[in-house]
Amino acid sequence: MCETGGAVIGDQDDNTYLAEFRNRLGLPGIIDVHTHFMPEPVMQKVWAYFDSAGPLTARTWPIAYRDDEQVRLKTLRGFGVRAFSALVYPHKPEMAAWLNEWTAEFAERTPDCLHTATFYPEPGAESYVAAAIQRGARLFKVHIQVGGFDPGDPLLDPTWGLIQDAGIPVVIHCGSGPVAGEFTGPAPIAALLQRFPRLPLIIAHMGAPEYTEFFDLAEQYPDVRFDTTMTFTDFFEEVDPFPDTERGRLLTLGDRIMFGSDFPNIPYTYGHAVSALERLGLGDDWLRKVCYQNAANLFGIE
Repeated sequence: MCETGGAVIGDQDDNTYLAEFRNRLGLPGIIDVHTHFMPEPVMQKVWAYFDSAGPLTARTWPIAYRDDEQVRLKTLRGFGVRAFSALVYPHKPEMAAWLNEWTAEFAERTPDCLHTATFYPEPGAESYVAAAIQRGARLFKVHIQVGGFDPGDPLLDPTWGLIQDAGIPVVIHCGSGPVAGEFTGPAPIAALLQRFPRLPLIIAHMGAPEYTEFFDLAEQYPDVRFDTTMTFTDFFEEVDPFPDTERGRLLTLGDRIMFGSDFPNIPYTYGHAVSALERLGLGDDWLRKVCYQNAANLFGIE
């Protein structure tokens, strides 16, 4: 159990709230484009990093859903999540191809998971990305902060070209939150989009804290989208509050915003991630699009 907005909510209460939320909006479920399933040794290392409040987190970050893989799957489905991702990301060379093999196998045994893949600026990236696409990858993940690389690295030019031509979305953590990196922020992404203007990027965490600058990019490039991961929650609002001046653009860009949670690596309950959107007061139509319809349209989910 954990506190969300002053109330203590347990998993059963979350299930009740989320079921009522889905029923009230007439949704068949929730689509979560930003969840993490990884090889067990990698997940354990990620959790250990959060436990240590490492330099890329800069604060205490308890893991709310530290369970075995099958328990996590049952929990997510219990929340009414109909489709989700298995976001993985390498932090060094010669790691991405191995991760892609694992995610392909995970997708084969987990039909409600969008087949996810990743890449890193290294010789051979084009080859293993092409293999992932041929095997059925529907989503890629790139983590500029953890990977510590420039998305415009020439080694990635053939890879970006492949992805642009295939039209496969890329969840990309490129904002400078929670801690800025050498290549985070809107400038490297702006340079990338100038060369690959049809890249279907999904800006993770709404681009926090550079919300305005990433919204500006979305207005220039119609294939740029956003996920809501951790944005608007109490945890994020404490350090990177969403600017009131941009609330209007949440509506104008409403067709390009999708729900993301960061499950299981969140320091609050899953229900809080949804209730944080609901308390924005942007209306049921906006919530339907963000929590289901936009992702269903993008990924062809019936």
